[in-house]
Amino acid sequence: MRILHIDANHPLLIQQLNNVGFKNEEDYTSTKSEIESKIKEYDGIIIRSRFKIDKAFLDQATNLKFIGRVGAGLESIDTEYAEKKGVKLFSAPEGNRNAVGEHALGMILSLFNKLNTADHQVKNGQWNREENRGIELDLKTVGIIGYGNMGRSFARKLRGFDVEIICYDIKSAIENSDATQVTLEELFEKTDVLSLHTPWTPLTDKMVTTEFINKFKKPFWLINTARGNSVVTKDLVEALKSGKILGAGLDVLEYEKSSFEQLFSSEVEMPEPLKKLIKMDNVILSPHIAGWTIESKEKLAQTIVDKIKAEFC
Repeated sequence: MRILHIDANHPLLIQQLNNVGFKNEEDYTSTKSEIESKIKEYDGIIIRSRFKIDKAFLDQATNLKFIGRVGAGLESIDTEYAEKKGVKLFSAPEGNRNAVGEHALGMILSLFNKLNTADHQVKNGQWNREENRGIELDLKTVGIIGYGNMGRSFARKLRGFDVEIICYDIKSAIENSDATQVTLEELFEKTDVLSLHTPWTPLTDKMVTTEFINKFKKPFWLINTARGNSVVTKDLVEALKSGKILGAGLDVLEYEKSSFEQLFSSEVEMPEPLKKLIKMDNVILSPHIAGWTIESKEKLAQTIVDKIKAEFC
């Protein structure tokens, strides 16, 4: 079987697939149309997020047996059409769930203790102790929306704190010893810290709006390490200004490109809500790196290898 690698990944992926008899070829520079013109020659594709695998692409891939995405989600693939054509789909949420859980926890602790602001002030010769008095996570209620690999990992990271952990998921009976499953209404009533761990779907697209935010009984902190399109930036900025949201840790943004590789562009005017967001002291931003650790790079690749071998070897 011939596999085309469209994005570079950890070298173990190609090495191990070579070892079990797959023929691996790499093409990290050709355009989507150029890849389409030759994709019929391959049995498998390995991607991250360089471009979308849509219906037109899949129609050209007449011999394709599988797509391996070295990442957590499959939203860059027309999954329904791929499955209709008998193409197996592999993703690797197991590979970076630990990294995402740690990143979400780090964002909370940094926000609560004003670490970014304090660091900036001290480096600029300011020694403001009272202004940077923090708050403690203990005795807070942490609400998690999405209790799959990422949500569960984050809940495990909270074990050492005296917190109540509740979760909401569209699937029933998903709670475990780390979190109690609740209704959305109970989550709105109790939550002090809200952490999003949902994939992109039509249900989660633009989920966090003014209407959604105003359903929370108390002002709360927002952490998003999931997908940027789940949060409407304009509405988030207004909630931060009003105090309905006390602070936000955002690893993902509404304005990201679908490849996740680019946000800022000299050719495009920065949206007004983003201009306001990046100036707020109670907001921490990172460039879609919650699952982007040295360890996760290896684990993501190993997960994809293991799934391909289990299916085809």
